[in-house]
Amino acid sequence: MKLNYFAFIKKLFLFTIILAIPGTGAIYLLPAKYVSPSIPFLYVFFFAATMLVHYVLLQVSVKKAGSFINYFMLMTFGKLIFFLSIVMVYALIRREDAAQFIIAFFILYMFFTVFEVIQSLSLTKAIRHSAQEDRKNTS
Repeated sequence: MKLNYFAFIKKLFLFTIILAIPGTGAIYLLPAKYVSPSIPFLYVFFFAATMLVHYVLLQVSVKKAGSFINYFMLMTFGKLIFFLSIVMVYALIRREDAAQFIIAFFILYMFFTVFEVIQSLSLTKAIRHSAQEDRKNTS
């Protein structure tokens, strides 16, 4: 089964750019007190985290296609705990920017999670299709 990781990276990059356009507009249009200065770094962070999680899921799907859903749920839970710890640490260190950071983080988390779920659903379809093809070829 050939799963194209670079096609995913292209989609993720395009998605991040499209998402960053209104985010950048918000930085310049909204008053500074409503916008966290860390927003540009959040785009990079979510891009890297999504890319890493998808890579791990691809590796798992190639080795153990039947347990993909279990690994997906485990990775999602682990990612959520990791993200919550980042939000907590940031909020404790930079209290003056905590509310803006948490709002921006949550919005980006929702968008990137939806993107990741959609891509993972297409991955599971590809895994099922490949498994069916393998069964046909061995029969």
